[in-house]
Amino acid sequence: MKKKRNFCPHCGGRITKEEEDHVARDCCSSCHSFFYDNPLPVVSAIVDESRQILLVKRDRPPSKGRWCLPTGFAEAGESIEDAVLRELHEETGIKGKISRLLDVDSYKSRFYGDLLFLTFIVEKRQGKPVAGDDSSQARFFPIDKIPPLAFRSNRRALDRYIKIKKDYWAVLDALGTQDGKESRRAATTPMTKRVMNVIMRNREKMIQQWIEDITTNPSTPEYHLYENKVLYKICDKVISQITLWLGHAFSIDRIRTFYTRLGVERKKSGVKISGVLSGLSLIRKHIWAVALDEGALQKNLDLYMTFELQRRMTIFFDLATYHIVHGYEEYSTAGLLNSAPPEKPQGSRRRRVRKEGVKNHETRDHQKE
Repeated sequence: MKKKRNFCPHCGGRITKEEEDHVARDCCSSCHSFFYDNPLPVVSAIVDESRQILLVKRDRPPSKGRWCLPTGFAEAGESIEDAVLRELHEETGIKGKISRLLDVDSYKSRFYGDLLFLTFIVEKRQGKPVAGDDSSQARFFPIDKIPPLAFRSNRRALDRYIKIKKDYWAVLDALGTQDGKESRRAATTPMTKRVMNVIMRNREKMIQQWIEDITTNPSTPEYHLYENKVLYKICDKVISQITLWLGHAFSIDRIRTFYTRLGVERKKSGVKISGVLSGLSLIRKHIWAVALDEGALQKNLDLYMTFELQRRMTIFFDLATYHIVHGYEEYSTAGLLNSAPPEKPQGSRRRRVRKEGVKNHETRDHQKE
């Protein structure tokens, strides 16, 4: 409560009320010294350990039996920074290091009068939660299971902290990490799951769009003569692989084996390497196009979350490209020649009467080699 003054501590004169700056203040009637009632500084600490917040259960009034952040008054002669670290250690046994000042709030208490709450983010450095001064319990609570807090200023500061960290946590989730550490379940982030579901639901649409594109695109002239069923099989296979890869179920070794073999087969069938790589690139193009059309990336935050998805997509297609080229270039070696029979185009998608012409074209290419 506000301290009541009767006599001046300087000269012993009687205290009266006088107005200063439009505020009625205590003033000495003899020496005319004014006395100011400033708010008491209160410090609180937010300690976050893997999205769990350290709280204490109060063992004294006010709000005995309720949970709050480690909180207490600053003592005379100590800095605000020292005060918050001292209170944290006294109430929980945790030693910490201040990261930053988070929030400042004023509050009028019926017990102590005007208070000024200063809440700091504190990094845990040492110790385990043990109830100490003014507390009966000390423990960490998951961020989504915080109990009702005793003080309004604590709730305000914690809400602000969660709001600040929300996007950061979402990015970590997208990257498959937990506060900078690798997650055991890094494969299936929420956005990756969304994209995988979109790919699986729209598989036919992607394949048909790719077939239409690859059979008319100037960069893939050899594929203009392939039958739809052959092209369907190619695209379906790659889409299956990229879906498994995003889910961490398709290994680098399998990419190497499949695409090295594919490079050999395309070389043997007379398809230029530029056309092979362009066809692969068109598959990626249609995956992203359908994902966008179907709303797989719905929020602004997804722009950040795409980093890991784009990284994995890039790795897959870069590996596929490298091994296709490797197989293509190594076609003449005996080991690769005997690895598997080539997959030849099975007729023209436009006119079956051109089928013989395609075979003759392939024969001439082999003779040139």
